[in-house]
Amino acid sequence: MLDFTNEIKKRRTFAIISHPDAGKTTLTEKFLLYGGAINQAGSVKGKATAKHAVSDWMEIEKERGISVTSSVLQFHYNDYCINILDTPGHQDFSEDTYRTLMAADSAVMVIDASKGVEAQTRKLFKVCVMRHIPIFTFINKMDREAKDTFELLDDIEKELGIATCPVNWPIGSGKRFKGVYDRANEEIELFSDTRKGTAIGEVKKISIHDGSVDSLLEEGQRELLEEEIELLDGASAEFDQELVGKGELSPVFFGSALTNFGVETFLQHFLNMTTSPLPRKSDRGEIDPMQEKEFSAFVFKIQANMNKAHRDRIAFMRICSGEFEAGMEVFHVQGGKKVRLSQPQQMMASERKMIEKAYGGDIIGIFDPGIFSIGDTLTSSADKFAYEGIPTFAPEHFARVRQVDTMKRKQFVKGINQIAQEGAIQIFQEYNTGMEEIIVGVVGVLQFDVLKYRLQSEYNVEIILETLPYEYIRWIENKDIDLDRLSGTSDMKKIKDLKDRPLLLFVNSWSIRMTQERNEGLILSEFGRS
Repeated sequence: MLDFTNEIKKRRTFAIISHPDAGKTTLTEKFLLYGGAINQAGSVKGKATAKHAVSDWMEIEKERGISVTSSVLQFHYNDYCINILDTPGHQDFSEDTYRTLMAADSAVMVIDASKGVEAQTRKLFKVCVMRHIPIFTFINKMDREAKDTFELLDDIEKELGIATCPVNWPIGSGKRFKGVYDRANEEIELFSDTRKGTAIGEVKKISIHDGSVDSLLEEGQRELLEEEIELLDGASAEFDQELVGKGELSPVFFGSALTNFGVETFLQHFLNMTTSPLPRKSDRGEIDPMQEKEFSAFVFKIQANMNKAHRDRIAFMRICSGEFEAGMEVFHVQGGKKVRLSQPQQMMASERKMIEKAYGGDIIGIFDPGIFSIGDTLTSSADKFAYEGIPTFAPEHFARVRQVDTMKRKQFVKGINQIAQEGAIQIFQEYNTGMEEIIVGVVGVLQFDVLKYRLQSEYNVEIILETLPYEYIRWIENKDIDLDRLSGTSDMKKIKDLKDRPLLLFVNSWSIRMTQERNEGLILSEFGRS
């Protein structure tokens, strides 16, 4: 086997996070445009009629104009091989984003210049902080009227508790937005508006000390820029690569994804400031892709029916070490047996291409006959190990679900089980009734709409959802528990998960404590174990 560390060094794998409508999907498309993966924003190369965002592949996403599931996109730029994990911005799909961040080495946070840090950004950012991954900030929509630039930086530092270091600085905003000032090179970068991303615009670079600068900017812009830079040099944090790597300092860039202002500059700086794939924690200690020669990967996402015609299931894996070869046989740690990884593919949203090889840092999709679960480890190493698990978040909304046509019971059970295996919903059974009564739990209520839509469109099953008043779920940690003898409160419901583990649902939070007091030694947990 050839030395493949050079291939791994070229890899950059990052997630894009933001509040809905901050322009995350547009920025992703512009990256693909610069990488030559597409020739027009909003369409995959050769599919000029497709007007929806490249990374939004589900029908419901195209109808509603929102991303509800993470997409995986790979492209090449200069000598780099880049894997982008585009995540849903809407908080109702945040669990999908949490899992996706487990597969990323860094994150790009997109912020709307007119709004600053919004609720969802705050929530997702905390997950990045927990993982200590480097965070890069792109302040978007500078072609519209923006908040005061210093106020935006202050907003990030106060709200998110991270120091900022502007790499460039905007010159005006809205109709007066002329471009950005590169602090390190002391150059002004002026951009031509490319409109709709059909072509890549010209960038004109000129020293701030050049006499012709005044004629290229609007009246008063040069003086204001010089004042702001002086203030910035005295007030902002110095760039420190080590602090960026620890996730304690965020380099900040300004631009407009829609008009291509500042996108390529950001991409170039980002690639220089990020590292090749990082080591991952396992029960054998850290697995370093530069040291570990054997193939290893973990499953972070499962998606059924990406192609309705094929009724397929794809397990998305983050390769952590070694070289992947199509059809190779590896050990499935959780399944306890060897499996052949067939039909390996890389994605451009729902567009796929079969691949022969992939390396540490890459994200690949593998045909899943129904044996993989989120968090599973696969390895060709004789010294078997498992990567750290991916937590299951407690659902906050519950509904009883049944199919309208009783003759479609088989399709209903199959569909709801497959969607549950993706991790988007969690399904439970009423205690003592088995699968006759199914209760669905979700993190965000919009997931109920997605469930209803997908069962109808993918499995031809119409359902009725009856929302339940429960807001709190607890797994019972005690091994030998007699549910019949458990003394609870009037607002408590006994259920079981698909692995037959007992759980309790509550309407009120105080009922949890009361139930524990009534049952000595009862141990309740907020998180499920995968």
